[in-house]
Amino acid sequence: MGNAMRNAIVPQLVRLAREIGREDRGLAILGEGNVSADAGDGTFWVKASGTRMGAASPKDYLRASTAKVLRFLRERGTGREEDAVVMAGLRSCVVGPRQGQPSTETFIHALCLTEGRAKWVGHLHPTATMGLLCSRQGAKPFLQGLFPDEIVYCGLPPAVIPYVDPGAKLAYAVRDAIRRHLRRHGMPPRLILELNHGILVLGQTMDEVVNISLMTEKWARVLLGTIAAGGPRFLSPRQARHIDRWPAEHYRRKLALRSPLRGHT
Repeated sequence: MGNAMRNAIVPQLVRLAREIGREDRGLAILGEGNVSADAGDGTFWVKASGTRMGAASPKDYLRASTAKVLRFLRERGTGREEDAVVMAGLRSCVVGPRQGQPSTETFIHALCLTEGRAKWVGHLHPTATMGLLCSRQGAKPFLQGLFPDEIVYCGLPPAVIPYVDPGAKLAYAVRDAIRRHLRRHGMPPRLILELNHGILVLGQTMDEVVNISLMTEKWARVLLGTIAAGGPRFLSPRQARHIDRWPAEHYRRKLALRSPLRGHT
């Protein structure tokens, strides 16, 4: 079963990483970012630490026990552990051959795949989006609807977390943001904005992760353009809700689960 799952999931993760790791897109360059996918058997595949998404290969992926990662986070991941302890603990969560070192972002992926109800996850650092998240405006411009497609693809609204030190502290912040979003909106977020850090994309398919990533970066570029032109003219809450709930847009949202990677290499 392990080889069958690897043959099914890992090639798709490689394609996903290469698609969103294209340096001409500026979503994640050099060693930035990470991707993961639920294996459906209590484990998940995640990119190893330090490898480049744009040059990903099958050997760059590790399979981890979801329960072990979450248990380690709960029991030992206080945010005060020494790096060596965390790294050793994550290595103990790897299933099968232990090639490479799991990233500390493994905690985040486990939470997005469980509490966030995602099947595929992307952790990115998009250039234009970072321009806003690192500014004094932060995530504020993203909290109101601006144009229909960003609502269709990214959902309404995104979750937001402040800057938190990477590792266990960041994982707990992500967990709390997901739980708040569930309480307020009855569903997990598709997009989590991390101030001064990047974004988390929670998808049901690899194609949805690509679509949300690309649309978030377009959204940021449009926002930056409106700021330069005197400021954004947001949709009213009624207009934004109409787009979010409109059956015609729900149809397009379903199509977005399976679009851009078909037929691409």
